[in-house]
Amino acid sequence: MSNKIIKKVLKLKRKDIAYIKFIFEGYEGLGIVTTIDSGKSLIEISMMPDFVSDINEILDALREEIIFQEVDITNIERNHHEQQIS
Repeated sequence: MSNKIIKKVLKLKRKDIAYIKFIFEGYEGLGIVTTIDSGKSLIEISMMPDFVSDINEILDALREEIIFQEVDITNIERNHHEQQIS
């Protein structure tokens, strides 16, 4: 079993960031939500591999309430790195 942290990046409406954070705080220890860019409304959910299916179930349920999309984290890391170099 791997102890590597898995990350999902979501783009959503800015007004929904606090709501997502609140939901995951209620599931204490399941995942950590971090705002990585409030201007672009990007959050990151960090989780252990054992909790991926639980996180996916929560996100599936949240799709009925709010609109969001998963973003490829490699593009974000590459863009962030390129901005730091410039």
